[in-house]
Amino acid sequence: MNMVAPPVVAEGASEFEKFRAMAYSTAKKAPVAAIELYLDIRSTIEGHVMGFTEPTSDKLLPDLHPQQQHVFTLVLDLNETLIHSDWQRGRGWRTFKRPGVDAFLEHMANFYEVVVYSDQIPTSLEPIIDRLDTKGCISARLSRPATKYQDGKHYRDLSKLNRNPAQVLYVSAHALESCLQLENCVTIKPWKLENDDTQLLDLIPFLEYLAMASPPDVRAVLASYQGRDVAKEFAKRSKEIERLKQERQQHKSIWRR
Repeated sequence: MNMVAPPVVAEGASEFEKFRAMAYSTAKKAPVAAIELYLDIRSTIEGHVMGFTEPTSDKLLPDLHPQQQHVFTLVLDLNETLIHSDWQRGRGWRTFKRPGVDAFLEHMANFYEVVVYSDQIPTSLEPIIDRLDTKGCISARLSRPATKYQDGKHYRDLSKLNRNPAQVLYVSAHALESCLQLENCVTIKPWKLENDDTQLLDLIPFLEYLAMASPPDVRAVLASYQGRDVAKEFAKRSKEIERLKQERQQHKSIWRR
């Protein structure tokens, strides 16, 4: 844009003037062609990069049947949430199930659409889920291609699930570091092979209550537990509600007498 306009070649111009005009025209076209080539290459590269950084689809789960529209979706992380993979020299990798995981999955399948959303590659995820879910409690399995790659991490993007975000919960030992929708997250303690771990079983009463109560937006409920251990806080609130009920009953009994 800052280049001087090419000289106008008038009729009867000298050979020098004609050559100068031709040279300018060639010089002007060369950068334009180079820029167009650069933009084409850049567009191609960006297309390939987007294929790796964005989830494979805007609808990672199939549409729900009309009769299942009321069912909430329970999204579960895998590593240190349901299992723990441990490597030792001499035997290599071994995968262990978290205490209570079988009972947890079987019970939750009665109330939720259960989905495992992991950053593992499909060839690693599939055999693990096959061994973990022998009763078919897990409705869908989402692996690394379904994640969003951002800032060097593979994030779970719940907005791509094809589900109402007001009806989605994400349970993970690393929820705040692995999910883009923090308002849908329930964080539990990472499992490091402790034999006395009860995190999954402790969470059952809260998740069962939530599914039965069917609030308009689970995010509002989860916001009230922000910064707290959900299972412990729910147990505490339940005891308080029960105490208030008993007090009311006693109060009514006194007046009846």
